[in-house]
Amino acid sequence: MIEMPAIASGEVEIRLLPGMSNRHGLVAGATGTGKTVTLQVMAEALSSIGVPVFAADVKGDLSGISQPGKSSPKLDERVKSLHLGEWKFFGFPVVFWDLFGKQGHPVRATVSEMGPLLLSRILNLNDTQTGVLTLVFKISDDKGLLLLDMKDLQAMLQHVASAAKDYQTQYGNISAASVGAIQRGLVALQQQGGDQFFGEPALNVEDLLQVDGNGHGVVNILAADQLLQSPQLYATFLLWLLSELFEKLPEVGDPEKPKLVFFFDEAHLLFNDLPAVLQSRIEQVVRLIRSKGVGVFFVTQNPIDVPEIVLGQLGNRVQHALRAFSPRDQKAVKSAAQTFRSNPKLNVEEIITQLGVGEALVSFLDEKGIPGVVERAMIFPPHSQIGPITPEQRAETIRTSVIAGVYEAASDRESAYEKLKGKVAASPAARPNPLPEVNGAPGSPPVQQSSATTGTDWLQQTETMLGTVLGSGTGRSGRGDSVVQAMAKSAARSIGSTVGRQIVRGVLGSILGSSRR
Repeated sequence: MIEMPAIASGEVEIRLLPGMSNRHGLVAGATGTGKTVTLQVMAEALSSIGVPVFAADVKGDLSGISQPGKSSPKLDERVKSLHLGEWKFFGFPVVFWDLFGKQGHPVRATVSEMGPLLLSRILNLNDTQTGVLTLVFKISDDKGLLLLDMKDLQAMLQHVASAAKDYQTQYGNISAASVGAIQRGLVALQQQGGDQFFGEPALNVEDLLQVDGNGHGVVNILAADQLLQSPQLYATFLLWLLSELFEKLPEVGDPEKPKLVFFFDEAHLLFNDLPAVLQSRIEQVVRLIRSKGVGVFFVTQNPIDVPEIVLGQLGNRVQHALRAFSPRDQKAVKSAAQTFRSNPKLNVEEIITQLGVGEALVSFLDEKGIPGVVERAMIFPPHSQIGPITPEQRAETIRTSVIAGVYEAASDRESAYEKLKGKVAASPAARPNPLPEVNGAPGSPPVQQSSATTGTDWLQQTETMLGTVLGSGTGRSGRGDSVVQAMAKSAARSIGSTVGRQIVRGVLGSILGSSRR
């Protein structure tokens, strides 16, 4: 049985069981109570047993996990009070990511993968506008026009608006006002830097599941300090990433340890003004993703920020201090106290408001999946650096990363924009084969697919074909994919036809709301 390093100490040392880490959890507490350090200590413990971690760094402080820590009066006092003896300092393997490509490797997704439902949330569209956007995606699917980046979507919107009467009989009314609202939303998103996120090569989620040569899980850190200025983009991106993991990873049941633990910081942003249809799908993903070996920890100031149906699935709890200055705060304190398995020695509702910095009420699942009795505990200090690293240290970590060079250069292959605007590259050898229309113009025969080119087999064959056509590139330590191969896989994911011959997209971005498999 794998034993994880202790995370906190109460009457006894408290450990998160590896086999229960995919049962999800909650880290809550008011600002300044120690949530970030708790997240860092948990990430260290998971990494030390070979579990990769993904976490958003909303303040820049979490980057210190890449460097060995240093002695300080406060840290030395904590070590002494917990009787930890000689405390060792060391860093952990880290990969930095950044949607804007400035503080980490660029993270991209295609517009098609994002899908109309998630994209409408980023653009803050109403129901009517969302319906029109869904029709635009449907038409692009039927016409075999790939939506890879924002200029593809803008070109498609212009095309649909100009030909609205032609499409009206088959697809219904397409309001020019709604198209205009979507276009204005895209312009605003571009000004926020969101256009850098849409494109290729798209993120391969397997790059988040790496383990270094020492058997330590890689800690993937998303630079989110600037991203939080666009909270809708931040929350929707993390939601998209969660859905991608759910879609791409195979079922593993109850593994000895998780494949990945995902920390969703500032979780309240995810549930703010969330449409009911999207919330129901989030609940579904949270409920089912543990069978893929993925644990999700929501990090937020107040437990009531998380819907009750989701909160009920979070078996591992770390509750830092809450303040009770208002009726809402008092409700949160009472609600948090009631979610713990009671301890006759503790008045939990009273203690929550008295906890010091770095102190928490902790309850983890036992080996049978039953919540442990709540304990008042002190969180262990991290072995790595507390606080941010220097720009030079970050740059060196990025330069020496195992995926350095894979995502840095954006690609722009033939897609909806080029086909609609007639700006295909001049060299025929440099172009991919033109796509046939899928469910094309009225009267045209439907495109037939053989059973050998559908589903997973088709996807694997397409990846192999594109990899051969584009070239194999050079290998990298720890992974076989080169820049070209990453592009090939991204292309394969986008071109594919599965259910209903639609361009594939994740379960949360699907037009029909169904899995792509």
